[in-house]
Amino acid sequence: MHKGLRERWTWICYAIAAVVIVVDQSSKHIVVANFYEGELMEFTSFFAFTLRYNPGAAFSMFADWGGVQQYFLSGLSAVVSLGLIFWIALVDKTRKFEALGLALVLGGAVGNLYDRVMMGEVVDFIIFFHWFPAFNIADSAITVGAALLILDAFFGRHSDAEKAN
Repeated sequence: MHKGLRERWTWICYAIAAVVIVVDQSSKHIVVANFYEGELMEFTSFFAFTLRYNPGAAFSMFADWGGVQQYFLSGLSAVVSLGLIFWIALVDKTRKFEALGLALVLGGAVGNLYDRVMMGEVVDFIIFFHWFPAFNIADSAITVGAALLILDAFFGRHSDAEKAN
């Protein structure tokens, strides 16, 4: 791929990650400013906003580690984020799902990392169906990004093999 196009795609991916971070942090700021912890605002029978502080990871994993999880998860998120920054710069930009998936995961990881570093826990506020754990925009970006990476792993490589023939 032409170097200029590769560099442009790299910056587009970084911009997508930055947008995820801004939207994530802005939404969390609005919720923290307008909700008290545990307050529930129902929009439908299956969708609501609340304010919850999560000291753990997804689905509150590691939440019972007695405070150590803040440092463990912050360090892990920082290392993963740095790895993603380099991976985005190296990925073949014809692989759109991979590039977009990496950008979304990076934005989500940094969004939650910011919460951990600044507050020691992550703000969660979106609830689908009352039995499902609360989550946030960063978690959503990580999930969608991971799904794109899985799709790319199954279908992207096959397409590349067909192009080679």
